[in-house]
Amino acid sequence: MRIRLDKIASSTRNVDLHRDVVVGAPVPAEAGVVVAVRVLDDKSTYNTIEDPHGRMVRVHKGDVIAGVLGARQALRGYAGAVPESLEVGDELHLLNLGGVIGRVTSANADVGPPCRVELLGAVQHFPELGRRVGVAARIFPGPVPLVEDLPASMPPIVLVAGTCMHAGKTAAASLLIRAATAAGLTVAATKVTGVALRRDSLEMVDHGATTAVTFCDAGIVSTAGVPTPRVAKGCIAALAAGNPDLIVVELGDGLLGSYGVADVLADAAVRACTGALILAATDPVAAWGGVELLAQTGWRPAVVTGPATDNTSGTSKILSMCGVDAINARWDTDRFARSVLDRLGGPVLGSAPSSSAASEAS
Repeated sequence: MRIRLDKIASSTRNVDLHRDVVVGAPVPAEAGVVVAVRVLDDKSTYNTIEDPHGRMVRVHKGDVIAGVLGARQALRGYAGAVPESLEVGDELHLLNLGGVIGRVTSANADVGPPCRVELLGAVQHFPELGRRVGVAARIFPGPVPLVEDLPASMPPIVLVAGTCMHAGKTAAASLLIRAATAAGLTVAATKVTGVALRRDSLEMVDHGATTAVTFCDAGIVSTAGVPTPRVAKGCIAALAAGNPDLIVVELGDGLLGSYGVADVLADAAVRACTGALILAATDPVAAWGGVELLAQTGWRPAVVTGPATDNTSGTSKILSMCGVDAINARWDTDRFARSVLDRLGGPVLGSAPSSSAASEAS
């Protein structure tokens, strides 16, 4: 069946869809499959999706949109998964702003009930030239290949981890990029865990990153339940091929989340290349817990930032309880950036290299 799409979500970007598509059945109940759905609700909140260019567009009841089947496990949003089986006409939900489609299993009251959608079918891909036999389109593989190891020659890496979503990770990464770029460095950036959305990587580009990729460029719609080290190393290796002076890596979600942050932090190749780790925390207790949790696996943050450092009541408590500098990236950007960049040393700043973030606690 040929249909015309009203909206195309950014999660489908690897497939390069046009407005007119062919949809069909069966619909594989698998993450990464591109589907067309009809919106069943008009919502006053959580009523937009991101298009392939990164623009947020309003969705209305009756709109036909293209999205990607996937899972989400967001404490401050929706938790949901791909059902075990799917049929045309099934009722599903819009799980995130990137157009990830699944069935909600739990919702945060602050975002209200999820937007319901009707499954119209799998968007068809026609791999054989001249033969109109379609197969369900998928976003995997993407332009960024998964890899088992990192190149032998690597620029230093700065990891940005958080205690939870909305802890200030992207802001910290972006402000570091801006300061490093102003200092004459070439910076590449990536987000390697989370659920498909271009917004964070585009913000890093807006702050000066010459190149930015995400796990979605590797063909992964959500890193929940995915072997994240291969994904992360694929993104990092793709950026390293451009010979930047520095790579900034955001770890979406929190240290105890379901998107594989802990697995990336445990990877030996990532640890070996990391020059500094930033911890973004929502409050002083979260900062203390994050520092303690990281110490259990041999990591020590170069700095704590985020809402926990919004004023001295937080920064002084974090410094006294954790022994880690607490600097607000927004209000004290220069000092924040210097505290991170000074840890890198070597060819980046022309000073003696310091111990890596992963070895300071050992």
